[in-house]
Amino acid sequence: MKNETQDIVVVGAGIIGLTTALRLQSRGRSVLVLDRQDGNPRASEMNAGAFAFSDIEPLATPGIMRKAPKWLLDPLGPLSVPPRYALTIAPWLLRFWRASSPDRYRASVEAQADLMRTAQSALEDLIRETSTEHLFRREGQLQLYEGEREYRASLASWDLRRAHGIDFELLETPDAIAAFQPGLHSRFTHAGFTPGWINSCDPALWLKTLSETFLSHGGRIEKAEVGSVGLTETFVRLSHQGGETHADQVIICAGAWSHKIAATLGDRFPLETERGYNTTLGAGAFDLKTHLTFPGHGFVITRIGDGIRVGGAVELGGLSLPPNYRRAVTLLDKAKQFLPELKCKGGRQWMGYRPSLPDSLPVIDRSPQDRRVIYAFGHGHLGLTQSAGTAELVAHLVNDTVLPIDLDPFSARRF
Repeated sequence: MKNETQDIVVVGAGIIGLTTALRLQSRGRSVLVLDRQDGNPRASEMNAGAFAFSDIEPLATPGIMRKAPKWLLDPLGPLSVPPRYALTIAPWLLRFWRASSPDRYRASVEAQADLMRTAQSALEDLIRETSTEHLFRREGQLQLYEGEREYRASLASWDLRRAHGIDFELLETPDAIAAFQPGLHSRFTHAGFTPGWINSCDPALWLKTLSETFLSHGGRIEKAEVGSVGLTETFVRLSHQGGETHADQVIICAGAWSHKIAATLGDRFPLETERGYNTTLGAGAFDLKTHLTFPGHGFVITRIGDGIRVGGAVELGGLSLPPNYRRAVTLLDKAKQFLPELKCKGGRQWMGYRPSLPDSLPVIDRSPQDRRVIYAFGHGHLGLTQSAGTAELVAHLVNDTVLPIDLDPFSARRF
């Protein structure tokens, strides 16, 4: 790489990075994307494909810590911490507990709702601009509950959605549920249906399309694992194995590795990884009509291409521990119980890293060290959902234009 100073360098070619690069390009900026490209399928390609704009509640809800000990001690539960990682993650869990206080929870809900509205509008703009409606499914989503008690416990979250103008329909009989999705086990007696839910037909194809669109308009993507960021009076210096890249402005969108890069600039973030697991089944596995969410079990079932993907749950296990694919097996076993006609043979397992901050909100802000460096990471399991909105906000920061929402809740200084 030559050392001429680039206009903008985006670090990371995941869904946040590529969507941001494309948005900046559409605003007339010259953009180079640097990506570590280790060859493993990334979370941006292997997620559930959901644009979950109705999910405005943070993971840290009031009372969550009363449930957490039971979950955390179950290595195959919906929220777990591998025992050998427990001491490492203890400071993050303390921040998580603080974020679950009622006042912080309410503030996080409001911020999340603002970001979701921005993201939904920005996605529709992006679909129109790229003529890619054919890459999306608008089939809604069912959240399923086992019995009256679990359903009643969920009603506060539905009231929250109503207060924020999110359309939904509550279903209180198995027959009403079957009208949306036949073949579910009778244990699911209640549900909520969100018709505005959108799915990518295949998140890997969506990412590939964004990449090809960016490249076709003169953008560049180069392999480079950025190790550090340095500052000079005239440019920002990115160091990597291939040498150095200089830029007028830098956007850090490196997912679960972002905090390591930020630390070289002197910015510290309590970023952890929600290690997600899934299994993708081939064509004919099940006739799925809509995206299925099982909140009591922490996983989803969704259509990907002609197949089915079963996955989710949260394992707070960092970047170094080996995968525990028993978690993927457990989710698939549950899926078979919940959809008795599901054909489970021949599935492909995957584990990936979702960058998570304790309050469930990403960082979207300039670095406190230098305004030429902008951070956009920490979206947890909502990276795909919030990608277009994040790109829009970053473009406003880069170009010093009026922001559509208050970015204080997403501040880089809040920790």
